[in-house]
Amino acid sequence: MKFNTKTIHAGQKPDELTGAVMPPVYFTSTYVQAAPNQHQGYDYARVGNPTRTALEKLIAGLEEADQCACFSSGVGAIDAIMKTLKPGDHVISTNDLYGGSYRLFTQVFEKYGIEFSFVDMSNIEEVEKSVKPSTKLMWIETPTNPLLRIIDIKKVAEIAKQAGALSVVDNTFATPYLQQPLLLGADTVMHSTTKYLGGHSDVIGGAVASSDADFMEKIRFQVKTTGAVPGPMDCYLLLRGIKTLSVRVERSVYNAKIIAKHLNTHESVGCVHYPGLLSHLHHELAADQMSDFGAMLSFELKDSTFEDASLFMQKTKIFALAESLGGVESLISHPASMTHGSIPKEVREKAGLKDTLIRLSVGIEDVDDLLEDLEQAFDK
Repeated sequence: MKFNTKTIHAGQKPDELTGAVMPPVYFTSTYVQAAPNQHQGYDYARVGNPTRTALEKLIAGLEEADQCACFSSGVGAIDAIMKTLKPGDHVISTNDLYGGSYRLFTQVFEKYGIEFSFVDMSNIEEVEKSVKPSTKLMWIETPTNPLLRIIDIKKVAEIAKQAGALSVVDNTFATPYLQQPLLLGADTVMHSTTKYLGGHSDVIGGAVASSDADFMEKIRFQVKTTGAVPGPMDCYLLLRGIKTLSVRVERSVYNAKIIAKHLNTHESVGCVHYPGLLSHLHHELAADQMSDFGAMLSFELKDSTFEDASLFMQKTKIFALAESLGGVESLISHPASMTHGSIPKEVREKAGLKDTLIRLSVGIEDVDDLLEDLEQAFDK
């Protein structure tokens, strides 16, 4: 089954009772049992819900995974993964990553004795040097947020395997349509389903997919025990959103390529971070690892200050100044004060994230309107 077909049919079947082509939304908190602990696959809705099951089967199919567990948010999914570790365990993470992940790692899990090393994972030598006997997990975010660096999933997964560690890829930016981490050797994939999978900025969610049965048993334990589960309506909205994933991403990527090329030659732009540009340091790796280059990009104005960047973002009319990404609408944001504001300034700047960086999530609008919007924002 090809990917475009999978987005509609993977793990799905018409409702057995009515023949409905979309899974029903099961609004219930509990299920009748024929006798104590004798039920029809479901007993309590925190543990499982048929609408959630349909979503999990769909995402597992898209990621070429045997199993998937869904959560109430992306950080809920990350939290569950981290809770499979124990005090004394060591995690190697990219140093250019979502601010919410960094906050969770440093302000929550470091307090419980888990050690983190934040390195430039696009430099394989740095990854190798960071491995310790206690290394149990490698956190790979590629393309990275917000500098769009590309990490070699195959190589990092091999290093993790040699170290006896789990390799986890945050595949939110790329989506399974553009990148298949498990087929590249990674053990596990994580998503903020809020973003491209949902695609309409109207639902929050997360997912963990893997073919490692032992690991997924630990994740299911977290689902049952800590309960960060999505509601049935959230699952329905995600099921509906995923059905148009490929066509939405195709259009967004088409627009992003044009915008990146335009910005890259613009007299007012100092630099553009987009893996689809030939000048991008990791362009060849991205071309090999991904089926296309994504719809996220970031840039800096030439000789700019924070005030210059702030004024530019306030002047756009179609690009909405807002956090998040991956919706049908185009968004513009300031990572240093918004999505990455929880990372200390000195840590951000050491990783290359400046206060002048502007991030774009390119949507599916007409690209000429998007270009015109950016141009009017450049006008003094």
